[in-house]
Amino acid sequence: MDMQLTGKITPDTLMSLEAYSKWRKAHKGDVIAHRKLRSVLLGEHINLQFESELTIRYQIQEMLRIEKIFEEEGILDEIHAYAPLVPEGRNWKATMLIEYPDINERKRELARLIGVEDRMFVEVEGYPRVYAIADEDLDRENEEKTSAVHFVRFELTPAMCAAVKAGAGVKVGCDHTNYPAHVTVGAETLASLAGDLK
Repeated sequence: MDMQLTGKITPDTLMSLEAYSKWRKAHKGDVIAHRKLRSVLLGEHINLQFESELTIRYQIQEMLRIEKIFEEEGILDEIHAYAPLVPEGRNWKATMLIEYPDINERKRELARLIGVEDRMFVEVEGYPRVYAIADEDLDRENEEKTSAVHFVRFELTPAMCAAVKAGAGVKVGCDHTNYPAHVTVGAETLASLAGDLK
């Protein structure tokens, strides 16, 4: 039994709780490695975890397992919550984590970083920056602070997709006044991300 990647997450392509429980014992390490491969650290405090069909299937199966959901209605609710985070061939989607271990520092920095999620960008070599479309499901900040977790989507043009597939370099960055940073995406991570593009 394997986690099947079908391009569309539907109840009949998910594993039963029993089958998933067995699969998880054997494959949890593989998923963690896949997640790590698709994580880009930007500076010391921002971690972009680029989602894939595998990471989202795993997330849904985990939620079903933890909540012991086996009724179709509950399964559909989880699919509706998470399926929009699977990239669709012309974009990259990521969970953006703002990480400060110290709680007081975190509180202070989240207040300084209001709007940071909208200043995240990817830059394909030879093309203009593409800024994130953030938190389409719900707004995650208020006047006092931004959230420590955001969901961001980067929409690429067909030419950018073709360039990435042909080996163009990609930078991830942020040009928020209080968090200027950029990093070149490593070769192995970029190869995995290129696989999201059609």
